[in-house]
Amino acid sequence: MKTHKQVEDVGRSRKDRTSNRKKNEKRNGERALSWEAFANAKSRPSSYNPSLIEKQKEFYRNAKFIRKFKRSIKGDIHLVEQQLPNIEASTVITLHDGNEEEIETKSRRNGRRKRSSLSALGKEVDEKRAEAEKARKEREAVLQAKKDERAKAEAKRKCRREEMSKKTRYGQPVMKYRIQHLLEVLQEDPNHS
Repeated sequence: MKTHKQVEDVGRSRKDRTSNRKKNEKRNGERALSWEAFANAKSRPSSYNPSLIEKQKEFYRNAKFIRKFKRSIKGDIHLVEQQLPNIEASTVITLHDGNEEEIETKSRRNGRRKRSSLSALGKEVDEKRAEAEKARKEREAVLQAKKDERAKAEAKRKCRREEMSKKTRYGQPVMKYRIQHLLEVLQEDPNHS
């Protein structure tokens, strides 16, 4: 028994089949899919996965923050390294001299220099921390004041809204609160028209 394709191919010449295949290839941009490839095309996972994309975005976002943090730490360490004397270089130089007394005196001097520079550096770091803490507290105080002001304004608006939306038992608005509001506005700004 012949399949459907074999039955179709019997009526056509070989030239017709190749020209049709070439037309399909030209239209699709590549060779036509076989039946197996066509059947399996949908069964493969597609490249679009929203949760995977979101995870990648979060990963890159976190990497950016970590990179910034490492740079800031690296900058702080670089400053400390610049201010500390290079002890190893001084000991290497003294060892080449060969005189033991000179080695002891130079190492003592370096020790004093190291202690003094470390204490000065420690004081400097403490001062910078104190300044940063003071600036942070000032910012927090300003933000808290703004937050309190915003909360008061919100409470006032809520109260006014409730008063303005009050109705009589017949469904008419209560005019007492509306007139009171108009008087308050006029007292605050008499030039208001």
